[in-house]
Amino acid sequence: MPTRARQTQRRNQVLSREQIIATAIDLLDTGGEGALTVRAMTDRLTTGSGAIYYHVGNRDELMDTATETVITAALAARPGGAEATPEDEIRAVALALFDAIAEHHWLATRLTLQIIRNPVGPVTVGIFERLGQQVGALGVPQARWFSAASTLVHYILGAVSQNARIEDAASGVDPEADREEFLEATSQAWQDLDAETYPFMHAIVGQIREHDDREQFLTGIAVVLDGLTHLR
Repeated sequence: MPTRARQTQRRNQVLSREQIIATAIDLLDTGGEGALTVRAMTDRLTTGSGAIYYHVGNRDELMDTATETVITAALAARPGGAEATPEDEIRAVALALFDAIAEHHWLATRLTLQIIRNPVGPVTVGIFERLGQQVGALGVPQARWFSAASTLVHYILGAVSQNARIEDAASGVDPEADREEFLEATSQAWQDLDAETYPFMHAIVGQIREHDDREQFLTGIAVVLDGLTHLR
């Protein structure tokens, strides 16, 4: 009969790193960070924990690898056509990140942590390099490249995080709440405010009910891009 060591070795040979990462992403998409446990991974992959540690390391390393995998795929997006402008390139990157986080809600927090904790990692470097090249192409003086690129990154992360269902018990937001119900309740609360004290809030009540998150996000990108032109 084969020994346990030989069985583990055989499983390690059959199980690939890509399979582990894909399974981790699926667990994260289904149940958030709380669903990603070694027990859940071993059950799903019908393997021992040793195989997972062998390929990707511990849970934190697996989370970082899952984040890197999704972001790398998102950054591969390119605007169509040979006549793409720097603005087109920046919008393509921004929308790719927006759509990635809309699809993988757990990603918003992990992406921010990656940029803060690992400034030399592939996620941070990849995003800054892709956006920074376009900042230079826009004619922004080199002395202001870092500030300009950082402004773009900060806006993108802030906007996409706001639209993601981040698992945070302290947020007071029900992650299962229906978006339309939330917007309707918010607009009604604003409508009930005193019109003389809050004229602006009353003016935008209808807009919050009907707005599109993606279009709102692109409006913000347009505002940042317009501001960058004044740095030239």
